[in-house]
Amino acid sequence: MRNRIKDLREDRDLRQSDLSKATGIDQRTISNYETGKTNPDSEALIKLADFFNVSIDYLVGRVHFDLPSDESRAKLVEKIQKELEKLK
Repeated sequence: MRNRIKDLREDRDLRQSDLSKATGIDQRTISNYETGKTNPDSEALIKLADFFNVSIDYLVGRVHFDLPSDESRAKLVEKIQKELEKLK
């Protein structure tokens, strides 16, 4: 697994301890995921994907970009509609 967990964590300016507190995953375990010593189990993948709002496929490197969730797409559409209304 490419260091997607580390990349996502650093993109949000979080420490491993911050991620640990937010997800309930031990900080040493997160470190092991980031260094490739161990891989997250399905429960950890769900927690991490939910926290970062990305797909599990993205976390494990099956896709190179993450598609926004339905909720994120809905918010984006709403934002675009508001901007269009301003232009009218």
